[in-house]
Amino acid sequence: MAVFEVRRGTSPVILAFPHTGTDVPPPIWLRLNGNGRLLADTDWHIHELYEGLLPHATTVRATFHRYVIDANRDPEGVSLYPGQNTTGLIPQTDFDGAPIWNEDEGPTEADIAARLRDFHAPYHAALSAEIVRVKAIHGVAVLYDCHSIRSHIPFLFDGKLPDFNIGTDMGRTCSQSIEQSTLEIAAKAEGYSHVLNGRFKGGWTTRHYGRPESGVHAIQMELAQSTYLASEAPPFALDAAKAERLRSHLSNILQAIETKAFDLKLTGSEA
Repeated sequence: MAVFEVRRGTSPVILAFPHTGTDVPPPIWLRLNGNGRLLADTDWHIHELYEGLLPHATTVRATFHRYVIDANRDPEGVSLYPGQNTTGLIPQTDFDGAPIWNEDEGPTEADIAARLRDFHAPYHAALSAEIVRVKAIHGVAVLYDCHSIRSHIPFLFDGKLPDFNIGTDMGRTCSQSIEQSTLEIAAKAEGYSHVLNGRFKGGWTTRHYGRPESGVHAIQMELAQSTYLASEAPPFALDAAKAERLRSHLSNILQAIETKAFDLKLTGSEA
């Protein structure tokens, strides 16, 4: 199977989708237990939610599921949030801390090496290539990493997650103008909550690629799934009315980011 999909655009903005894929090769599928086969930790419908919002943006989407290997984790296995509950490069549990593998059939060191080679590395090679291509055109590139997660997950965080979770690794991964324009639009979105660098400060993708001093900016948007799903439980169906309302705000965010990218190009500013 193709492990990623790329649609090339002419905008300085690149949308990345590391967690919307649901493909699991049969040999791996057979090792998942019943809980694992729910694939509950998918970023459900996120690529559909963003479809067409920035018509000339490039998109890079992983087609494999995060239980195969997590494309938004450090390939060395270093934790994004030391001291906090999280899931690893190849998760052992779901987001509730429940096992996802049949007994004695969890991932081995050999599995990790093979899946880094066959899934993680190709996805990031494709993403890297698009960043290089877009930056060659514009002198600047903005990577917008698209995510979603259930709004209540006690294993990972207390209480209810805000609706818009903006991550820039405390301002390190993008220009202040991109961060602030995103924050301002989220803050003005009536009926929605927001936070900047809260529980989710930007995953490995954002932190790895975001080098504003070199003209490559990265920002992560983690959406609470309650903002667009009919239910945060199987079958994780999209709520069309919720989604359309949310899409208007996401469109405003992406257009503002694109405008800021062109401003950075014109002024030669890096931060």
